[in-house]
Amino acid sequence: MLCRATETGILTMSSAMHDVKTLVNHLPDDTSIEDVQYHLYVLEKIRKGRDDISNGRHFTTEEARERLSRWLKP
Repeated sequence: MLCRATETGILTMSSAMHDVKTLVNHLPDDTSIEDVQYHLYVLEKIRKGRDDISNGRHFTTEEARERLSRWLKP
């Protein structure tokens, strides 16, 4: 579910079906099935990322740099 801001500024949760309908209504008529799948994939990844952040599952910039430096050392 994604959060939506209403006109009063109150956040509401929308259903996956609502998100899919909104996505489809905003895509061009000649959109391929692959394009729809890609957009749904991206929306789900964004939702999961926001959920992770809300639940404290994230790294600070400094933590990320330190972790990446281990991989990027020559």
